[in-house]
Amino acid sequence: MAGHSKWANIKHRKGAQDAKRAKMFTRITKEIQVAVKEGGSDPETNPRLRLAIQNGRSVNMPKDNINRAISKASEIGGDSFSEITFEGYGPGGVAVFLECMTDNNNRTVGAVRSIFNKRGGSLGTNGSLSFLFDRKGVFQIVKKDDMDLDALELELIDSGAQEIEKDEDLIIVTTAMEDFGAVQKKLDELEVQVENASLQRIPNNYKELDLETAKKLLRMIDEFEDNEDVQNVFHNLEMTDELARSLESD
Repeated sequence: MAGHSKWANIKHRKGAQDAKRAKMFTRITKEIQVAVKEGGSDPETNPRLRLAIQNGRSVNMPKDNINRAISKASEIGGDSFSEITFEGYGPGGVAVFLECMTDNNNRTVGAVRSIFNKRGGSLGTNGSLSFLFDRKGVFQIVKKDDMDLDALELELIDSGAQEIEKDEDLIIVTTAMEDFGAVQKKLDELEVQVENASLQRIPNNYKELDLETAKKLLRMIDEFEDNEDVQNVFHNLEMTDELARSLESD
């Protein structure tokens, strides 16, 4: 997973600097509402809702916002969102996979196609890129000075962690999709602070681009992420040291 940890850390820092809190709140609100519609309003019996609430708390989403989203989703005739995905290629032939939640499919399809076309990419057919990505669980854990990292690593490996990457601020834990729940349960038992937990699409190979083309691709990614219907954007751009330095200095 070359570049995965580095990319996560850059996104972590830039996210804090940009303070796109309202956008994060909107996405988490949608996730809470879909989770409630799917599995009920009790987080104890609805793992997807429990995860959404946890991610809301990690970005300091007010408790009132969380409760309001749960109540709204519980109402008969409330907002109904559907989940749709898009696959395509960006500048330089980088694979791009979008996960969306929308209450208007036509609006979302039009917006996604427009961004691909405007930014020099192409929208493909569903399933055309699935083979390039593996569905995995990813946990971002806040590193603390009093942590016994060796003991934590052993506990997580026993629970199903496939890969554990560490830097100054974060511990990135990757699991197979089927082990996501077991690792989440273990972290809860150990009372470890999880900054974010999600099922992600991790590339099984990466594509390296020159700096100019890579930045064109990232401008496309930024535009997708600014769209209110887009929940997650995954791609297989190789995060080179040169690109990482350039992003950190921007």
